Amino acid sequence: MSSRSILIFCLIFFGSFFTATGFAADYQLAPGDILDIQVYGYAELQVKSLMIRPDGKLAFPLAGEIQAAGLTPSDLSAKLTRVLLEYVKDPQVTVNVVKFHTIRVYVLGEVARPGMYEIDKQHNLLDAVSLAGGYTVYASKKSVYVVRKTTNEYVQVNLNNILKKGDLSQNYELADGDVVYLAKNGMSFVRDILPIINGIYNIHEILE
Repeated sequence: MSSRSILIFCLIFFGSFFTATGFAADYQLAPGDILDIQVYGYAELQVKSLMIRPDGKLAFPLAGEIQAAGLTPSDLSAKLTRVLLEYVKDPQVTVNVVKFHTIRVYVLGEVARPGMYEIDKQHNLLDAVSLAGGYTVYASKKSVYVVRKTTNEYVQVNLNNILKKGDLSQNYELADGDVVYLAKNGMSFVRDILPIINGIYNIHEILE
């Protein structure tokens, strides 16, 4: 099996694994997520397309302002249940994420389609590489760099550890503005890659 086939297999397998084991239940809500919330038996407490605001809060009937960001959907359901107990009998609250917030990341270097991509749901390294069409035959899979915009720090990833060993601890979650760079064999991060990334950030700031 070729390396590219391994990548495709891992993306399918792990995607199925996350779904089968309830990965979405562990998802932490964030600003920009859109929710459907309903309380069984109370039509007036069924709210669709409710977006979590930039401050991480949402407004729900009777409950008022609720901090939602950072909670899982089940956590938010439990929180709303506790608050609504003061107003309704035995509230049964369900929270569904109907649209995940997106982040913008740059995927550069030895990938099929370098550029800026919007990612939803898991926001992780494999998602970003997949959106960019996977790595090229020239990529050094031991030299994949994740550069954090907020701190200007970077971490080096050995993609083989994810693809061949199933080490998901290196499948890092990405944040808005992060850069993923797949280097070519022999490239130096400081000499060859860092100037490119600095240029990307300068352009990004101008566009903002």
